[in-house]
This record gives sequence, structure tokens and C-alpha cells, in this order.
Amino acid sequence: MELRQQLKMTQQLVMTPQLQMAIKLLQLSHLELLDAIQEEMEQNSALEEGDEPDDGSAQEPLRADEALAGEAAAPEEGVVAQEKANEEIDWSNYLDEYNTPHQGASNLETEQRETPQFESFIAGRQSLCDHILWQVMLRFADTGSQRVGEMIAGNLNKDGYLEAGIDELAQTCEKPPEFVESVLKVMQTFDPAGVCARNLSECLLIQVEQLGIDDPVVRAIITGHMKNLENKNYKAIARDLKVPQDTVILAVRVIMELEPRPGRAFSQEEPRYISPDIFVQKVGDDFEIILNDDGLPKLRVSRFYKEALIRGRREMSEETRSYVQGKLKSAAWLIRSIHQRQRTIYRVMESIIKFQREFFESGLTHLKPMVLRDVAEDINMHESTISRVTTNKYAHTPQGIFELKFFFNSSINRVHGEAIASASVKDKIAGIIKAENPKKPFSDDKIAAMLEKDNIQIARRTVAKYRELLGILPSSKRKRIA
Repeated sequence: MELRQQLKMTQQLVMTPQLQMAIKLLQLSHLELLDAIQEEMEQNSALEEGDEPDDGSAQEPLRADEALAGEAAAPEEGVVAQEKANEEIDWSNYLDEYNTPHQGASNLETEQRETPQFESFIAGRQSLCDHILWQVMLRFADTGSQRVGEMIAGNLNKDGYLEAGIDELAQTCEKPPEFVESVLKVMQTFDPAGVCARNLSECLLIQVEQLGIDDPVVRAIITGHMKNLENKNYKAIARDLKVPQDTVILAVRVIMELEPRPGRAFSQEEPRYISPDIFVQKVGDDFEIILNDDGLPKLRVSRFYKEALIRGRREMSEETRSYVQGKLKSAAWLIRSIHQRQRTIYRVMESIIKFQREFFESGLTHLKPMVLRDVAEDINMHESTISRVTTNKYAHTPQGIFELKFFFNSSINRVHGEAIASASVKDKIAGIIKAENPKKPFSDDKIAAMLEKDNIQIARRTVAKYRELLGILPSSKRKRIA
């Protein structure tokens, strides 16, 4: 054994800060990009927003080596202009004007000013818990009942069901279970109808009580035949209750009018708004791609920082110079990464239109099978880059708003001819089910046979899989009451 030094050449992938920033920005949506830019501008004072490009930095990003190596000292035009402006202002008259009391001070009271309009204010939505607590305060006078009521309200889920048990609530509130049960019974009469129930049957029974429905068949179905009701097995219900099937159907119609989720009206879920990253418009016989720059600031590297680095090269300490250089580099990298992101998204969308032109012209049924490799080879990029670009990015097209990943579909073989995209098959399945007779819905086997007649070769289990992805129930549960 001996200790020896040797020289070896190897290749390895190094994630430079520039590459890390470019990858980070590439996978952000339009709204996330705006937030990232705003955060960077707050942290990096060398990054500025300007309507006019400064030395071309907004259109062509500043090269880091140019900013750091040094440039010819620019004349201090901004400083001179500022000093001249300060000299021209008569500050004595300005201060006298605002310090002298006015004779007609009352005129200032009626001055027309732009004030917020009442229509601009939006009231916060009341939660289910707050709505129940308000009723608890009105209904119960003693602190013990109010304490139990607060605990019950705090243990309601978003649908209005009580998730905690009576014994658990009694132990927490240090009250007998009978007392907690009595408070719960009162709260089950609160608005909305069916709230504070412990299961679906109890929820429906509470609503039957409040509506004054005195039908023994309705009560019997709710208490003992919820499984048959779910499966629409009306014959079994009629046989067990020893009543005609028509009577069961009438009772089921009443039950269908009840609310299975009382807390639905107080849902706090906000709608999800989509801001498209790309707009695709048809102009003549071609499609035009417009990147969404709405709200995107025009960035530039601060001239003050560049000139400070040039003028103060000798006066600056090593630590200060390193700090300024780091800020300038970060600003230049961000601007370059944003431009690179926009160019990449444009090229990817351009390639998608090339492959899916028939879809943009005629609709979903003409969507072709396509994978990431197709676009990657077309624009000479890696598949991982295409995956990042198409994630969480949306395009506004003549056929609607779609995520870029939507255009990448697996293929389904046709009986005769070329393959068809899986999304087009899903659309055909949805169309078949929408046009079916509600009293005699199509089974998955029947849908597969109908698709085969339409030159689409697909198995029954694949039909069931796509139907579940579309959120459509099986035929046994789609059947309407006669």
C-alpha cells in the first residue's frame, strides 16, 4: 500500500444558481410567477421596475460580466437633475402655504374627494360554526349548556355532522352524558335543518320531523333500508315492508328532496380562478400565440447599483463590493430566466399546435394521441423540460381553457385505421351516457359494443375506468325512478 496523487478528468452535472433559478421559474404558473417576481424585488434592491428599458436591460438582460467588470462611468444626469429641481422649488412659500390658517376652512369640509364606494366592500361569509354558535347564545341562558353547545359546534364537520361522541364531549365539558344528549337534541332543531346529526339516517329523520312528514314508509326506508336505497333496489324494500313498489317509489321521491349535507350552504371553499399563461387565437388560416404578460413588470438592473460599483471600486470594502456584485448577478439572472421561460413556453405551444391542429380547428373528437417525447424531439429539448413547462400552465384556445398537459394523451386502438386519443374516447363515453334513456341506462358492456361499432376498440373494464374518472355512476345507480 502506498499514498499516491493522480490527475483524473471527470464529467458531472453541476446545478449552478442560474440553472436552479431557470428551473424554478419554468414550472411556475402565471400567478405564481408574479408572486415570485414581487418577492425577489422586495429582497433585491438592484432589481427595478421601469416602463422604459435601461441600457436595454429589460429587452436584453444585462450580462453579469459586463456589470461586474466595469463600464465607462456614466454622467450623473439623474443626480444633477434632482439637485436642479430642489433649487427651483420655493420651499419657504410652500411651507407658508400649508402652515397659514385659511379663512374659509369650512370649504375644505365639502371638498370632493375620491372615497371608497360601499359596493367595493364584500362581507365575509359566515361559517357554519359561527351560525350555530349564534343560535346557541340565543337558545341557552345557562353557562353549562352554552359550554356544551360551543363544544358541539366546534366538532361539526363541513357537512354539518357531529364527529365527536357523547361520552367524549361529556368528559371534555365535565358534564353527565344525559345532559350533553339533551343539549344535542335541542341543537338538532337549529338551522339548517338536519344539522348536528351523527349519521345520514339521523340527519334525514330530523328533516322529516321538521317538515312534518308523517309517512311510515319514508321513516322505515331511512331507518332500515339505506343500503337498498343507495343501490336503488326498490323491489327488496317493497318485499321487506310488504307494500307495493309504487308506494316505495313515492316515498323515495320524498327522500330525494331532503338535504344529505346540511352544511353545504355554509361552505368556505372559494372558487379556483385560472389565469391562462397563453392565448391561442385563429387569425385567417393560422393560429397566433400570445403570451399572457398581464401584470408582468418590465424589469431592469438598477443603474444606481451599476454606477456605484464602477465609481466606488476603490472606496468600497471587499464585503460591500461582494454584496453589490451578488445583487447585480441575481437581478441579471432573474431577467434572463424570465425571458428564457417565455421563449420556452412559446416554443412548446407552437409545437403542440403543430401536432394538434385538428383539435384547435374542430374540437375534442379530433384530439390525437401525443406524448412528451414528440414535442421534445420536435423542439430539441429534454422531456423533463417539456414536463415542467406543461405543468400547471393553461392555454386559452378557441375550444376553451385547457391545461397544457391535457394535450398529451395515451392512444386507444381503432378497429380499422389509426389510433385515437384517450381524451376523445372519454368525451364519446360522456356523450353516449348523456343521450341514454334514464329509465334504461347503458351498461359498460353495451357502451364498449357501441364504441366498437364506432371503430374504437376498448374493453369493458377500460370503459368502467374512464366512467369513474368522469365521475359518472354505474348503470344500476344511474337508473331513474319510473
